[in-house]
Amino acid sequence: MQIVLFEPEIPPNTGNVARLSAAFGLPLHLIEPLGFSLEDRYLRRAGLDYWPHVRLRVWPDFESYLEGGLAGHRLVMSSSRNGLPVQNFAFNRDDALVLGPETRGLPPEILCRADACVRIAINDAVRSINLSSAAAILAYQAMASTGMLDEIV
Repeated sequence: MQIVLFEPEIPPNTGNVARLSAAFGLPLHLIEPLGFSLEDRYLRRAGLDYWPHVRLRVWPDFESYLEGGLAGHRLVMSSSRNGLPVQNFAFNRDDALVLGPETRGLPPEILCRADACVRIAINDAVRSINLSSAAAILAYQAMASTGMLDEIV
């Protein structure tokens, strides 16, 4: 299982996802362009001293990721309003959990490449959930449903 952030924009969100990645032992893939530098102090602060434990790959574009980072993984993309409810989705250990940029989500030309699309149930009064919160919900649900949480020491 891996986490993929497509064109993330906000450094602290990506830093929080990096920390999540380190905590769960999941590779983190970032698809450029990024809305920040990887040297950004807010990015580093959010990831704290866990950066050495993050298996990070940065890709110049989505096609490069598909060619080099996806091997053996099913693309499970997130959407704020479309797709199967995350709690009802049958995750696999080889899933790539793909989340879009904070201000606009995944564009149609990326969403159409999904093997599956999931959504987190939220109240209609809220447009979406913060990127790092959504990544945590998806990763935890996916790992719990596949038994991967039981393997964390």
